[in-house]
Amino acid sequence: MLQQLSGWVGPLLIERLTLALNHVLASEAQASERLRPHAGRVLQVLPKGVPALLQAPELLAFRITPAGLLEALEADAPGSSDLRIEMDLSNPARLIEAAVSGQRPAVSIQGDAGLATDIGWLMDNLRWDYEDDMARVLGPMPARQIAQAVRLGATALRQGLAALGRLVPERPAS
Repeated sequence: MLQQLSGWVGPLLIERLTLALNHVLASEAQASERLRPHAGRVLQVLPKGVPALLQAPELLAFRITPAGLLEALEADAPGSSDLRIEMDLSNPARLIEAAVSGQRPAVSIQGDAGLATDIGWLMDNLRWDYEDDMARVLGPMPARQIAQAVRLGATALRQGLAALGRLVPERPAS
């Protein structure tokens, strides 16, 4: 039953993820400009260490469009990739801490050097301006207040995760 539900929900989540990524890319002109020369190239994202309960796809594949945006491909679509991005998702707390602090998540990038450079730049510099999006719907004042609350919450979360990280010793590599 869970596998059947995952098979139905998975494509919807990938579609929403693609829309969200394209929204962020389109909001920054330089992002699309960096991707346009790579039109037609394929990126593969390989999530590693995902808990089995989540039934995450083994592979996400995106083609770069002539507009400098992303188009989701079927995971079983034939063809090779120009770039492989492996993301370690085994420690959700570290992922949240990195996202909240604006740091790049731990990834391994392999493939075309020029495309890897541009994807790396996007990962380092591109951020979602959620305050601007909320202002379009709610108005500037409520959006500013919500964004301030989010920033305060993020700071508290970051401090809490850092304190927790100091309490839990690192496991030695085996």
